[in-house]
Amino acid sequence: MSFTVICDPATVREVMRRTDDFAPTNALTSVVPLAPATLRRLSRVRFALPPVLASATGEQHRAVRTMVARFFTPAKVAAVAPRVRELAREKLAGAAAALSAGAVSVDLADAVARHIPPIVMAELTGQPVPDLGLLKRWSQDSLELFWGWPDPDRQLVLAESAAEFYGWLVGEAEAARGTDSLFGVLDAAGLTRAEVCSLGYFLVIAGQETTSQLINTALYRGIENPQQLPGGWAALASPGVAAAHVRSVLATESSVHTWRRAALRDTVLAGTELPAGAEILLELSGSHPEDAGHTAYSLAFGHGLHRCLGAKLAELETALVVEEAARVLPGVRLAGPQPQWLRLLSFQAPLTITVTGGPQ
Repeated sequence: MSFTVICDPATVREVMRRTDDFAPTNALTSVVPLAPATLRRLSRVRFALPPVLASATGEQHRAVRTMVARFFTPAKVAAVAPRVRELAREKLAGAAAALSAGAVSVDLADAVARHIPPIVMAELTGQPVPDLGLLKRWSQDSLELFWGWPDPDRQLVLAESAAEFYGWLVGEAEAARGTDSLFGVLDAAGLTRAEVCSLGYFLVIAGQETTSQLINTALYRGIENPQQLPGGWAALASPGVAAAHVRSVLATESSVHTWRRAALRDTVLAGTELPAGAEILLELSGSHPEDAGHTAYSLAFGHGLHRCLGAKLAELETALVVEEAARVLPGVRLAGPQPQWLRLLSFQAPLTITVTGGPQ
């Protein structure tokens, strides 16, 4: 698949504003075509992803967006801060205890970052999440299936996982009827089961996996380059310093660093003629000039009608986890070889944050 890559932040915002010319119809399309055997495996569970939120436009998109947004209001996000701190302190205490007891190292991605966003997401939406091990496997496999470059054999493995995930979503959509959970509200509004599952498929992933990835990167960069931070890694225990650090990561290497759009008709963008159907890749993070200003980070969450509804939640969770980690583990340093990174078309993060040293 060939993309017209747009790096300039102002032009990225222009594309997202020009909804009559550019649409998110390809936002959730697999980067590589799915093989016939892969499609057959998915069809056995009637796997379907009709456009509802991220890939939808028009009146239905606005109506669904309004319903989902009620679960992530500024007041609700602010109110969840004590819970995030509680969870972070609990997980970090375990990591600190292991290091104090003589453990050579601890992986903060596994011990801390992966645990908090799923719990917060479930509590905000009233929508249960599966066992953490299953949730992470399903999320990571689905990201690879749709935003990676798997060959046909690998696709079958990923499709098996996606089919399991979709089957779980179908059961949850049925169980949610008549409740005030997110799925229950969508059902009561008249969305079909396929539409509820389509929204849930990617919202469940976006609501926790991408935030865990952002936490990974923010922790890793803070510990890796303490000399680049005023006061070093331990200074991130200060709320203002932690928040600024997270926004810097969002501006330079967000976990969701690109997103896609498609040209609806022949048009011109920044002096370049684009034919109808042109595939466009928007760089959301990493292309801001040094003098871009303090709001540059916000483009990491999109712009306009499709701006991420969980933006404030993801930023809050990440800043609080970083702050608490620097407070509980001010003396840690990276250990072992460089971590492997997740590198997909639209997602990136270190897979591990192996640290040693412990509290001081």
